[in-house]
Amino acid sequence: MPYQKFERIPRATISRLAIYVQELEAMEQHGVKVVSSEKLAVSCGVNPSQIRKDLAYFGEFGLRGVGYHVFELKEAIKQSLGLDRTWNVALVGVGNLGRALLRYNILRKRGFVIVGAFDCDPFKIGEEVNGLEVYCSSRLQDKSRELNVEIGIITTPPERAQRAVNYLLEAGIKGIVNFAPARITAPPNVAVEYVDFINHLFSIAFIITQNQAKGLY
Repeated sequence: MPYQKFERIPRATISRLAIYVQELEAMEQHGVKVVSSEKLAVSCGVNPSQIRKDLAYFGEFGLRGVGYHVFELKEAIKQSLGLDRTWNVALVGVGNLGRALLRYNILRKRGFVIVGAFDCDPFKIGEEVNGLEVYCSSRLQDKSRELNVEIGIITTPPERAQRAVNYLLEAGIKGIVNFAPARITAPPNVAVEYVDFINHLFSIAFIITQNQAKGLY
């Protein structure tokens, strides 16, 4: 069983571990039983020493001269990341993006099950989307406790994001993924992640501009 050797783990390490899981799952589907750190590194776009460093935060993995057993390493990382269980999720904001996420079956396959959909638009309340009835956001507290929700996803317009956060906090949500293009305020004990497509586009534009300046195109 993996254990965490350090109190603080870099966020970049957590992101890479998620990539390792996906690559190991792909290898497993192709019948690969054992993989070297070199081959795993190539498939994940990092160097072998980085993989060994990331895994060292959680214990000792692999055998020298043999490599990693794909299934065992995958399961160990999933356990370390808390992905060896199902997480119930509430979605607030049933617009175009919210509807897309409600229909995104990969979330369920990854262990994140959207069990409740909420919106403040009276024309959306009572509607059924992908098998879920849309409830008024004011009912988040009661419904989240009933559904044992631990994670909230916000896909509201930016001006409604903080109100959605407040509803989620009242419901005792432990973590929030915010797709709304707005900064939100939450207590330190509530984990918050931002998903901002514009920032990613800014980054891509910058990288392309830099590569053009270097004559790489």
